[in-house]
Amino acid sequence: MNNKLSKVFDTPNKKAFIAFLTAGDPNADCTVEYILEMERAGADLIEIGIPFSDPTAEGVVIQDANIRSLKNGMTTDGAFEIVRRVREKSQIPLAFMTYANPVFHYGYDRFFDRCKELGVDAIIIPDLPFEEKLEMEEPANARDVALISMIAPTSESRIREIASEAKGFIYVVSSMGVTGVRSEIKTDLGAIVESIRKVTDVPCAIGFGISTPEQAKAMAAVSDGAIVGSAIVKIIAQYGDKAAPEIYKYVKSMKDAVAEI
Repeated sequence: MNNKLSKVFDTPNKKAFIAFLTAGDPNADCTVEYILEMERAGADLIEIGIPFSDPTAEGVVIQDANIRSLKNGMTTDGAFEIVRRVREKSQIPLAFMTYANPVFHYGYDRFFDRCKELGVDAIIIPDLPFEEKLEMEEPANARDVALISMIAPTSESRIREIASEAKGFIYVVSSMGVTGVRSEIKTDLGAIVESIRKVTDVPCAIGFGISTPEQAKAMAAVSDGAIVGSAIVKIIAQYGDKAAPEIYKYVKSMKDAVAEI
């Protein structure tokens, strides 16, 4: 495993808090500031969304963030520039979250060369089918960038097939559908994680729908960590370029909750 990624889950009792925001929402300067603020609040890994015009896995909150970011002129090169600026001040593990189309059009070798150069540790591609991952996985692996596997509530045989080839960490999707805040999560996630652990010791973090400290604690209790995106993006949508104090307060409360496990 990539050394920085391994440190996210580096002790038996450590539960990770993974935070997401969209690059360029509300602007690049704020994205850099908010990443550093989330690290200060205790986040273990930051997912940076590269905006895309057709984000099929996203609910309305992150869709709107994509629209705002693209209107502001954010590009893939702009997202790399944000990483470069973060790396001037921090070595926190970073993952890109985007779609297959932007990476394909940028060029796989060129894209992952930039990831290696700037210190992007992983990439998450929600619309990349498991059966078609090889053409992206090979250039990613060659640059020590983990292509993160996503596992949704589905058949046990499918779960174990995907998990057996996973690298970095496994993104366990809490429920079917798109991202977004949910009042409750009813999926038997403990059983999914148990199926995964039968075939791999790669850590599992649960995302989609988590918004409260109580939910984060419950998800971390049955896995290795919790992932939160829409709730953070909602704070940014509400407070814009003045969101830093609210982001810090929220992320700290979520990290404190998972650390109680």
